Amino acid sequence: MSREGNLEAPTRHPLDWQNPEFYNQVSVDKELERVFDICHGCRRCVSLCGSFPTLFDLVDETSDGEVHGIPKSAYESVVDQCYLCDLCYMTKCPYVPPHEWNLDFPHLMLRAKAIKHENGKTNFRDNLLSSTDKIGRFAGIPVVTQIVNQVNKSHLARGVMESALGVDQNAWLPEFAVKKFKQVATPSANWPVKDGAKTPGKVAVYATCYINYNEPGIGQDLLHILNHNEIPYQLVDKEACCGMPKLELGDLKAVEKLKEINIPQLAKLAKEGYAIVTPIPSCTLMFKQELPLMFPQDADVQLVKEAMWDPFEYLIARNKDGLLKTDFQEELGQVSYHVPCHSRVQNVGKKTAEILQMIPGTTVHVVERCSGHSGTWGVKKEFHQTAMKIGKPVFKNMASDEPKYISSDCQLAGHHIEQGMAEAGLKKAQMEHPLSLVAIAYGIHQQ
Repeated sequence: MSREGNLEAPTRHPLDWQNPEFYNQVSVDKELERVFDICHGCRRCVSLCGSFPTLFDLVDETSDGEVHGIPKSAYESVVDQCYLCDLCYMTKCPYVPPHEWNLDFPHLMLRAKAIKHENGKTNFRDNLLSSTDKIGRFAGIPVVTQIVNQVNKSHLARGVMESALGVDQNAWLPEFAVKKFKQVATPSANWPVKDGAKTPGKVAVYATCYINYNEPGIGQDLLHILNHNEIPYQLVDKEACCGMPKLELGDLKAVEKLKEINIPQLAKLAKEGYAIVTPIPSCTLMFKQELPLMFPQDADVQLVKEAMWDPFEYLIARNKDGLLKTDFQEELGQVSYHVPCHSRVQNVGKKTAEILQMIPGTTVHVVERCSGHSGTWGVKKEFHQTAMKIGKPVFKNMASDEPKYISSDCQLAGHHIEQGMAEAGLKKAQMEHPLSLVAIAYGIHQQ
């Protein structure tokens, strides 16, 4: 007997992506129709992203208002609106496993994206934007970096880029760093390892593409925080992209190639007792959730999963061990803090807000709603306005209480919010990553 809804904790099935049936178009269309029919009868996810309004509009336009009337060719318009934030699965849907209806909307969208990619229907722009290591080669070469950054600021050049590549000329794009993170990273002091009941006493930092190529200062702030707390650390050597951009594209074979570069190094560090910390939530989630679901039988992948920490998850646990310093020197005032989707779905709670609230003279206004950016998705011409529309409630909420700082663990979301607030004429506030805010409070932040 079927039951309405589900109060049990959601569980996730491994992603059976290496099974040839995974790429069967007829099979996936059948599953899409089944899931879309359930979503049509529920509609509680309508406010999350563009996929659900697109689906419901398609249903409402049919002659009898039912899913079976939607042409299969129109399914792709729903799939394209999904950027794998996972919020529908983790926060809204009552029909996820162990419910018998077994609904996993994001991974079904991923399957459809994988079939599209496998059939060669992924365009040049999407392949390029998801190749973060290839694009990152511009970073660290001063003359080249300066030229690229100036091109990105030129309205004329951005117009050409929009016409040629489909990158929206009004979307914020990150600058490239003159020096990569690994070129400027401060070496660890020779602190003794102090393990706590909850935390390893030494940290391996997986820098991420964004920190390495775009904003190395955030990584430096993380290192300064670790050093201030007398925690020895080392950088992960020869890391590659975590694979999240390729996952969002449906290029699962590319994800596997990146996994083969990263996991052996990370597993070695895990076996040596390091806590592995990543400053960008999407990268943390990739190792905590997506790779373990893609490679459930790989012992090293599962080992890395257990050793992977969000930085604020680690700092809060360190505080519970009585090993975190709270000698903050500077008040932050009013802070509007945005919880990114990929932080929320890690199920670690509001650890960043907890740390910020420990700082004297600091009031934290927490905003829990998708900003709409989602990595490369929000800069594409056909999606940028939708990304701004999704973010409007966030922009308005972040501006409430006239904050001194706005902040998000996802720096891309932070810049997206900053842009949205500016375009809406909302009061300007200084945008800083939460790690930088903690470094400012400790008095160890370097411009």
